Amino acid sequence: MVSAARILQVPVLVTEQNPRALGVTVAEVDLLSVQAKVVPKTKFSMYVPEIEADMKRLQTKSVVLFGIESHVCVLQTALEILETGRDVYVLADGVSSSNRGEIPIALSRLRSAGAIITTSESILFQLLHDSNHEKFRAISGLIKEYKDSTKDTLENLVSSSL
Repeated sequence: MVSAARILQVPVLVTEQNPRALGVTVAEVDLLSVQAKVVPKTKFSMYVPEIEADMKRLQTKSVVLFGIESHVCVLQTALEILETGRDVYVLADGVSSSNRGEIPIALSRLRSAGAIITTSESILFQLLHDSNHEKFRAISGLIKEYKDSTKDTLENLVSSSL
C-alpha cells in the first residue's frame, strides 16, 4: 500500500507504537518513498494531535487503515476517526495481530461500528476509478506482484473466521 500511495501520490500518515521499547517501522516499508512523517506515540490509537492536525490540513474525508495490531491500534484508531464523521476503510489483508484469532473479531467489531472492511486490491481500483487512469499499469503491476501474499493472507483470514 505504501508503494501504491507513492504511485498515486496519496498522503501517508504513519505512527509507531512506543518505538523506544518496540522498535521502529520495518525497513521493508519504504516510508521515504512517500515522504511520510513518522509520529511516535504511546496512545494505542494513531489519532494523536499531530495526525489530527495533518488530517485537517489535508482536508481528509476518507481514511484507509492498515497496520498492526488489528484489535488494538487499528481498532481504536478507526473508532476515533469514525467519531469525526470521516469514512474509514480497513484493509482486511492489510491488518495483522500477534494472535491471528483476534483479526476476524476486530474486523467484525469495526464493521459494526461503521468502518468499511475491504481489501487492498478493491481499494486500489476504487482509487483509480477507470482502467484509462494514467497510473493503471503501475497499480496493476503492484497487484500482480503481491497477488500470492494477498491471496494467502485472505485465505488465512477466511479460515480463521469459520
